[in-house]
Amino acid sequence: MNFNDLFVSVNKIKGVGPVISKKLSEKGIDNKIDLFLNLPTGAIDRSFCPKLDHLEIGKISTIFVKPVKYYFPRFRNLPNKVVCKDEFGSIDIIFFNSRENYIKQVLPLNDEVVISGKVGFYKNKFQITNPDYIQSIDKEKDITKIMAKYSSIGGISPKTIQKIYKEEINIIKNLPEWHREDFLKKINWPTWYEAIYNLHNPCNVHDVDKNSKFYERLAFDEIFSNFLIFSEIKKRIKKLRKKPKIIPNDILSEIKKHIPFSLTNSQTKVIDEILTDMSSDKKMLRVLQGDVGSGKTIVSIIAAFAAYKSSYQIAFLCPTELLAKQHFLLFSKILKNLNCKIQLLTSKIKSSEQTVVRENLSKNNIDIIIGTHSLFQEKTLFKNLGLIIIDEQHKFGVQQRINLSLKGTTNTDVLLMTATPIPRTLILTSYGDMDISTIKEKPFSNTNISTLAKSAEKIDEVITFVNKRLLDHDQIYWVTPLIEESEKLNLSAAVKRFDFLKKNLDVEIGLIHGSMKTEEKDKIMDSFISGKIKIIVSTTVIEVGIDNQNANTMIIENCERFGLSQLHQLRGRVGRGKKDAYCLLLYSKNIGENGKKRIQILKSSLDGFYISEEDLKLRGFGDIIGYKQSGEKDFLIADPIYHSHLFEIAKNEIDQSQQVFGNDIENQYANLLKIFKKDKILNIIDTG
Repeated sequence: MNFNDLFVSVNKIKGVGPVISKKLSEKGIDNKIDLFLNLPTGAIDRSFCPKLDHLEIGKISTIFVKPVKYYFPRFRNLPNKVVCKDEFGSIDIIFFNSRENYIKQVLPLNDEVVISGKVGFYKNKFQITNPDYIQSIDKEKDITKIMAKYSSIGGISPKTIQKIYKEEINIIKNLPEWHREDFLKKINWPTWYEAIYNLHNPCNVHDVDKNSKFYERLAFDEIFSNFLIFSEIKKRIKKLRKKPKIIPNDILSEIKKHIPFSLTNSQTKVIDEILTDMSSDKKMLRVLQGDVGSGKTIVSIIAAFAAYKSSYQIAFLCPTELLAKQHFLLFSKILKNLNCKIQLLTSKIKSSEQTVVRENLSKNNIDIIIGTHSLFQEKTLFKNLGLIIIDEQHKFGVQQRINLSLKGTTNTDVLLMTATPIPRTLILTSYGDMDISTIKEKPFSNTNISTLAKSAEKIDEVITFVNKRLLDHDQIYWVTPLIEESEKLNLSAAVKRFDFLKKNLDVEIGLIHGSMKTEEKDKIMDSFISGKIKIIVSTTVIEVGIDNQNANTMIIENCERFGLSQLHQLRGRVGRGKKDAYCLLLYSKNIGENGKKRIQILKSSLDGFYISEEDLKLRGFGDIIGYKQSGEKDFLIADPIYHSHLFEIAKNEIDQSQQVFGNDIENQYANLLKIFKKDKILNIIDTG
């Protein structure tokens, strides 16, 4: 076969006209390879052949019966019915929208036939409605005993889908194998063709399971192609040469004088890793991960100061206006006596002021620019960009990161930061092309956060608890998931809770939610940090970046609506001072099993790395690192949780293949890269 035949449009397939082609395209199936990789979701077993006294309601069954009587009603809106019998009982075969002549043809009276379909029960009688198969006894072999089942495609019957696969599957029969023969033999895996064929034409229902050798072979190939891309990216990045940043030897001692606390050993270690990268002749692409409150921002300030001392500009990108402003204030406070010109740029700043900032930036009159999405805009130009820092990087899409990277040159280092510790599986799947720095210690480790849980129905006890915390001169965060009342989700809204607390507590209470103007939010947050406001009711806008060391109580309402990592992030807003802290999780009466598990995990641990692993297990892979923001998903077939054992195998095989094929490895696996649409990625890798 010609390999390019795999990429022929589906409308070239026999039996696929414009209507079916359009419906397939709506499901993301545009060519033949898309069709083959649209794997079954399960299998239908028609091998169950009971007598009529052993039928099971709801089960797909194949029965051998004789039609004995027709019922063709006068009114067209009523179904046709055929009574069928064997020696042990009877069953009604029901037809909607079928002609009498067709029914008499396929079910001739007193001739034994084979019927297959799902067994139902109506008015004390078994029935099969619109059977999937009806055959005469001599054609029994034509009934597919095990049939692949696919997610529904509106307007296309399962039979049509099955027929399309049978027509086309043989075009890949002679496709050359890309993996080493001894490797496949060692693992005992089928060829790529055998894997595809058996998944679409299973011999038993377990052939389509995720742990079948056929499914695992394809999942492995997808994982392998991902690793191969990372490997190629790393090789190409290593070829890029940049001008090393000249960082003074005494830079740490110079800036430490302006930091009001001692750095942890973990912070010192990652600072050394980052400064080593920046002063080398290779472009830095590094992820800085650390638990909530581990001190990543201070590390980023030191990295920015080092780039500044080497006469470069720095762009610091934040996901929200509130966080950008807080970082701006912290940068300004620490670097104020070090001659470093720092500026804030967000969409909420007046247009005239934005113009001035951009003009100064393009003329190199600004050293550090801190901002939100405004930094992406084409009109934001740099004179000599040397370092890009992206905070909470998973909240930005891939294309947004590329757009910012394109504003620099090969001299521009990139540091991504995340407060959600990355599970090992995600490091392998999503950051294989980058170096990882990890902060494990916390500056506030001398404080303790007690995590408690209580039913939301016991609100009186919660108010008593709140009053005790206020008497201890504490300030309180109260988080709700929604802004307005929602009957559908039955959740308490921020506004409703704010009104309730005002009636029941004699203290100043503030309200913050996403629909408010930035000026309003800033004013309320300033009052909270100054101590004037004692309780702040908020949606999750306070999830990251807010630092009030006197706020040591966090109450999270309807906690079952949040993911584990998000709950841990919220909890990380407290326990930042010298006093012990509390996180109270309020759950509703209809909390599910997963919600209960999340509470137990949070109560048992303050370790963000452990929690992120558990979060991955509970929620699955899809949205942990922000695929909704990027609009992308790395895997079509592989499940990074279910197939975690395949990642180490793939990683080792990449290393082995590198030794066997050397610089020709990309050509060896070119077909595989094209199949999983990874080939195009190599065109943009130099952007970071």
